Amino acid sequence: MSDGARWVFGYGSLLWRPDFHHLERVVGCVRGVARRFWQGSPDHRGRPDAPGRVVTLVEDPEALCWGAAYRVDTSRWSEIAARLDERESGGFERALLEVTLAGGRGVARALTYVARPGNPNFLGPAPLEAMAAQVRSAKGRSGTNVDYVLRLAEAVRALGSRDEHVSLLADRVAPPA
Repeated sequence: MSDGARWVFGYGSLLWRPDFHHLERVVGCVRGVARRFWQGSPDHRGRPDAPGRVVTLVEDPEALCWGAAYRVDTSRWSEIAARLDERESGGFERALLEVTLAGGRGVARALTYVARPGNPNFLGPAPLEAMAAQVRSAKGRSGTNVDYVLRLAEAVRALGSRDEHVSLLADRVAPPA
C-alpha cells in the first residue's frame, strides 16, 4: 500500500494486548516465516534463572504466519516505536516485513520484532514435552507462561487461523477440563 500509512505486525502478545494507539486492526499474513516458541523470556513470562518461552518468527519457505496488522497515526510513530522497543526487549530486534492484508487490501510494509538465533535469550527448538514443562513452571512480571500460550492459541483461533505449533503446546499446558 502506498498511502503513507505506518503499520505494526503482531504475531504474539500484540494480538491480544497491542497496548499502543492504532487507527485500525486488519488480519494479515506473512509468507516464508513460522511462529515458534524458541525465544526465552527472562522478564515478562519468566525470570533470568527460569525463563519462559515466547514466540518469534523463523524462516520457513513453506509457512504462512497469520497475525494482526495495526495501522498507526504517522504523527505518533516515534512514540509508538519507542514504546514497542522497550516492550520487545530481551533479544528482540526490529524487522520490516511485507504483510498481505485480508479483504483484498493489498500489501503493507510493517514493523515487527523478531528474536534471531544468537541473541542471549534464544532457546531454539526443543521436544514438545520439554517446552511444555518449561512453560508450566515459568512466571514473570506479565504473568504465567501458561497464560501467554493459552491466550496466544485463543487469539490465533480468533483470527480464523490455525497454527499447529501453538495448538500443540497449548494442548499440553492447558489445565485438565
